[in-house]
Amino acid sequence: MYNIDSPRRAELPTTGQLLRSTLIAAAIAAVLLVVVVLPSEYGLDPTGYGRLFGLTEMGEIKRSRAAQNTAEDEKQLAVVPLPAQTSVPAAEARKSAPGAKEDSAAVRLKPGEAAEIKLSMRKGARVRYEWLSTGGPVNFDAHGDPAGGPRKGFYHGYGKGRGIERDAGTLEAAFDGAHGWFWRNRSKQEVTVTLKTVGNYAKIERVL
Repeated sequence: MYNIDSPRRAELPTTGQLLRSTLIAAAIAAVLLVVVVLPSEYGLDPTGYGRLFGLTEMGEIKRSRAAQNTAEDEKQLAVVPLPAQTSVPAAEARKSAPGAKEDSAAVRLKPGEAAEIKLSMRKGARVRYEWLSTGGPVNFDAHGDPAGGPRKGFYHGYGKGRGIERDAGTLEAAFDGAHGWFWRNRSKQEVTVTLKTVGNYAKIERVL
């Protein structure tokens, strides 16, 4: 058995040294809280370093998912009229495509929140559309998923943009499946995206 000598009093840390170590540890914890925890968990970035390292976007996604889980009723489509400046010629579209459906839908997006609306369409079906974001611009991605649901690694896009307030045109389904738009609000205020569709599709629904 080995005998271990007790440390001498001179070798023990002083009260001042212990206090200094405690203060340093507290300062490091505070820096990590502000620079890492707040951006990655809550989307709050008072220093700007969180967005630099991609942590703020992680926190915004978490906040968006939490808001969606506690506000399922907001996922329901709201039927509303488009503003007067809409350019979708509904009567013309119905005339050129007998049996065409016509819908209006609106979704509210808080800062960092996203939404996606899809139309169930057969290959070759065409839809005239226009969407408008009031309150600020949004990022969007128009794409389609094949019948049976999204497949890993598959992507078919119809167009995308950043900082856009409105878009209009004709979407022609490249295959049987769900085709539509994904929007994300990157601004600091709430926005409302209003979508108007006229054409040949089975149904319209919000999937995110």
